[in-house]
Amino acid sequence: MKTKELFFKDKNLPFIECRYTTNSSKHYKPHIHFGFSIGAIDKAEVLYNVAGKEAQLGRGKLALINPNSLHYCNPLNGIKRSYYMLYLDTSWVLQVQQSLFETNSFICSNQIILADEKIYEEYIEVMDFFMQEDFLLEKEQKMVSLLQKIFLKLELKKPKKEEKISLHVKSLQEKMQSDFDVDVTLESIAKTMGINPYTLLRNFKEEVGITPHAYRINAKIEYAKELLQQQEDICLVALRCGFFDQSHFHRYFKALTTLTPREYQLNFLQ
Repeated sequence: MKTKELFFKDKNLPFIECRYTTNSSKHYKPHIHFGFSIGAIDKAEVLYNVAGKEAQLGRGKLALINPNSLHYCNPLNGIKRSYYMLYLDTSWVLQVQQSLFETNSFICSNQIILADEKIYEEYIEVMDFFMQEDFLLEKEQKMVSLLQKIFLKLELKKPKKEEKISLHVKSLQEKMQSDFDVDVTLESIAKTMGINPYTLLRNFKEEVGITPHAYRINAKIEYAKELLQQQEDICLVALRCGFFDQSHFHRYFKALTTLTPREYQLNFLQ
């Protein structure tokens, strides 16, 4: 059977994006998302890796991916898999968490997998419902109810001592998410911070898990998705995101999403 892709995002609920992929044997390179993500396998099993933790993922389990966590999820033994992915804006998820816990900041999941058949089935039901035409209020309520059940099942608690990203690394993260049409060097950025560029490189990799370049490529692709969702011309998207040409953009986009920019645009419903 042919691989099918569906992306869905409602302009009235822009903090929620859904993906459903069927019969795919495509492999992902390790990548990150800036929001909180939840995935589920609908058919077959996959090898799932988040921040160096590895597991097999199949039906009845949810994959939980914290913001900025390096991860990949690829088929086992070449068997085609079908899967759902839910991409959520972290600030919106925080509001859901604040309905359950006293916290001023997003609480990361303490697990990479949630094994709960009932919650898994509800996730599938909510994802299918969300991607159909229906009342916005009901869609939002179903999504919030699902997340509340997930967070309560995880027994999330705010860490007594939160891990903090160093100021220099945080500044570099912000820089890597802006001015995509400008080709930057580590030395020029480090100079403005008054730090050795290679100390900054080492610290960034230790704290974030990937190099600044890899982080910037991920940021460019996330921005490219936003532009493609607005049906912008692919050549212009490539230039706005700082790629040399369309083929250069195509190569990186496919490596991180398994799709070409055109395929993503054609399969995105709003």
